[in-house]
Amino acid sequence: MAARSGGTGDQKAGLLYGIGAYGIWGLFPLYWPLLEPAGAVEILAHRMAWSLVAVVLALLVVRRWAWIPVLLRQPGKLGLIALAATVITLNWGVYIWAVNAGHVVESSLGYFINPLVTIAMGVVLLKERLRPAQWAAVGIAFAAVVVLAIGYGRPPWISLVLAFSFATYGLVKKKVNLGGLESLGAETAMLFLPATGYLVWLGMRGDAAFGTAGVGHMALLASTGLVTAVPLVCFGAAAIRVPLSTLGLLQYLAPVFQFLVGVLYFREAMPPERWAGFALVWLALTLLTWDALRTAHRTRAEAARLTARAAAKAQAPAPTAAPDGPALPGPALPGAALPGPEVPELAVPGAEPGPAPATATEAPRP
Repeated sequence: MAARSGGTGDQKAGLLYGIGAYGIWGLFPLYWPLLEPAGAVEILAHRMAWSLVAVVLALLVVRRWAWIPVLLRQPGKLGLIALAATVITLNWGVYIWAVNAGHVVESSLGYFINPLVTIAMGVVLLKERLRPAQWAAVGIAFAAVVVLAIGYGRPPWISLVLAFSFATYGLVKKKVNLGGLESLGAETAMLFLPATGYLVWLGMRGDAAFGTAGVGHMALLASTGLVTAVPLVCFGAAAIRVPLSTLGLLQYLAPVFQFLVGVLYFREAMPPERWAGFALVWLALTLLTWDALRTAHRTRAEAARLTARAAAKAQAPAPTAAPDGPALPGPALPGAALPGPEVPELAVPGAEPGPAPATATEAPRP
């Protein structure tokens, strides 16, 4: 999505919103352990239920309800939203469990390789064609997974589940074509009853942590809705103020912060082979980002060239018709459309396809 036209101050505000969104997502590994002794499934259920509450309050503020009756008349879209809700449940659940089980670094790897997995799925499922640099990046990423599998003594399944589940989520969301808040509202509305049903069942069994660890712990569990909605709102504000290329670079802040939290705060082990695997992933992402920025530069240059050519044609003097001859063609009338090739929209690695979040892309929501 193109950034909204505005001054430097508007873009600076968008940059701050973007840093805020990805910063919150990147610091999630510090938040989930605070919710213990609640287990991962109970935390997930609270996140689903309280997220709907937060989204409804946000929609009340912005007064955006017209999409609901339209959506209810489209069973195909409702089916896709149900699929998106299922996939994001898997993504959220695995991420919460992995962080609280001491796999923060491996979780960060999932969001590092997500753009590469998205590209690979585009080739396999959508028959998209890649540029040579993109093929090289995907190949390097595959080599990184092999190296990390050797280092871990097993495939990095947490990373792969996170990456593939979110790539699938992005693919489904592209077809649904709903804004960030609206989409989250529809998904959590579908998840609300199962989530609250599970929490009630857990409470009846006496196994619920909610209400047993003090008022502060109850407030933390209830805050899962705000923690989910606030970065999404910030991301939507950033997406309409900064270019996609900038947003594509900002997306790497979240896994970088997660990685640093895992290594520096939780002191997770990083043997040489793990460093080697991460280095290959970072190399692949560097190559992918360079290719995206180069493509964006070429696209802007081509657009500028076409605009200059159209302006030159519009300003050219009209040829004079011969006195007794047929009239010669003159320039196009003001406002007439000038022919020219369509300029492709830049596809930024990792930016979720679809309309802008608020209506645009929606960022990875770990």
